[in-house]
Amino acid sequence: MSPFHLTRTLPEDTTDAALRADVREGLTGSPKTLPPKWFYDARGSELFEEITALPEYYPTRAEREILRARAGEIAAASGARTLVELGSGSSEKTRHLIDALTGLHTYVPVDVSESALTLAGRALAAERPGLDVHALIADFTARLTLPDTPGPRLVAFLGGTIGNLLPAERAAFLASVRALLDPGDALLLGTDLVKDERVLVRAYDDAAGVTAAFNKNVLTVINRELGADFDPGAFDHVALWDAGHEWIEMRLRSRTAQTVKIPSLGLVVDFAAGEELRTEVSAKFRQDGVREELSAAGLEPARWWTDGEARFALSLSVAR
Repeated sequence: MSPFHLTRTLPEDTTDAALRADVREGLTGSPKTLPPKWFYDARGSELFEEITALPEYYPTRAEREILRARAGEIAAASGARTLVELGSGSSEKTRHLIDALTGLHTYVPVDVSESALTLAGRALAAERPGLDVHALIADFTARLTLPDTPGPRLVAFLGGTIGNLLPAERAAFLASVRALLDPGDALLLGTDLVKDERVLVRAYDDAAGVTAAFNKNVLTVINRELGADFDPGAFDHVALWDAGHEWIEMRLRSRTAQTVKIPSLGLVVDFAAGEELRTEVSAKFRQDGVREELSAAGLEPARWWTDGEARFALSLSVAR
């Protein structure tokens, strides 16, 4: 069996402190917001896996199609000996890259979930003798310190997750990624593309109601972790397309005037009837815009691949 290492860079109490700060700031602001990272407790992760299999939700299938078809080209263009994956989760899609990178020495999955990293990392180490798997328990939106591994490095940020960041946050994130790279290292970025509004809205408001349950699960997380008394049934799931910003917003709309208590924060939150709580932004992209954002961060766009229907893109850019 090849070696498996696990390094924690997040203090044990980081998640609790971050949740408290995000809930206090988000629910006392106007409009009210919560960051989407709090969807993903065990139940939320299960629901998201269900979402990826829904007929309306195309991004996962489209990205996997590109990886299957183009992994060899990505490997040849990057020549990576170290693959770093931000927000690695189950590392399922990444196996296409790992198989194609014939000179790969080290895989560095980065995630906040110790259980996901351990499960996926040990499986990969067992399946691929000779591959060094060095997992990091870390928040990829914060400053990262990578282990000392051989170059060139390829950093992969897949799934269109970059769309969950607002423009200023994206600029800061891409700059932080560039800081991890030596000249000649590369970034593989997954971006969902602008398309027909009806297709986009259906992807975030499926007929079976799975995305609605996923959206409302954030309230269950706050109830469990902070002792709040949200009634998820008192909120409706809303998904809408903002054409000006070219992003999907997911919201929870209060059905009635109501008051929610969060005892562990000493917080009482009033909702007016019809008031909306924004829980996610999912930006969609155009090729020119992606190139501009990468270039501004010091990354030279090199390759661009889409699925057969041009719904989703993977781009490879090289550190200058």
